[in-house]
Amino acid sequence: MSATIRIRLNEKLFLRDPEQTELGRTIFKESIRLIDELGFELFTFKKLAQQINSTEASVYRYFENKHKLLLYLVSWYWNWLDYRISYQTHNVKDPVERLRIFISILADNREGEPLDMYNDVHALARIVVLEASKAYLTKEVDNDNKDGLFQDYKNLCHKMALVVLEINPDYPFPHALVSTLFEAARKHLFFAQHLPRLTEVKLNNGEENSLTTFLNHLAFALIGNVAVSSTSNSK
Repeated sequence: MSATIRIRLNEKLFLRDPEQTELGRTIFKESIRLIDELGFELFTFKKLAQQINSTEASVYRYFENKHKLLLYLVSWYWNWLDYRISYQTHNVKDPVERLRIFISILADNREGEPLDMYNDVHALARIVVLEASKAYLTKEVDNDNKDGLFQDYKNLCHKMALVVLEINPDYPFPHALVSTLFEAARKHLFFAQHLPRLTEVKLNNGEENSLTTFLNHLAFALIGNVAVSSTSNSK
């Protein structure tokens, strides 16, 4: 699954589509690298411009501000996650197995496949863990929502909520459960790496990811009608 994929995002996320020019693609690529290195707070368009040997004005021709750039990166990632889930569940009929695959992908902090031949999936995944909440925990959230800037995230949550309802049509909180799985996955990845006393999750390469086990327990204990067990081997 290493072939380059084309992702179309809400045009209100950008002033000029970065996918359409070499400079835009460089801005995208290097902003991932720089935010991963510095963190979102210390990242600026001035530093990005210096990194790509360009000007701040050239960056502002693509993105209104760094908040819109973060929204673009996070939305791009949700589309990529949707692609991975669709790819790996395409021929899976059993909704229980589909939900287990979704959870396995959600909890996989290693992100084994490249996004495409150009971008760094590992860095973007780390940005999502650390910074994704900052995309919507803002005073502008309602206006951003009216502009449809969170639609990719909501679409993915809705897709998985429908799988929950396939498993148990009477479960009353499918969207709440799925969005909780997304948030819990990011939070406990962070806790395991930086604040380990806040979680029992351990991330040991080469061993069963205990975050996957925890998310499966959370999901299937709440959904009911399905025995709680450890994850499948699907990736």
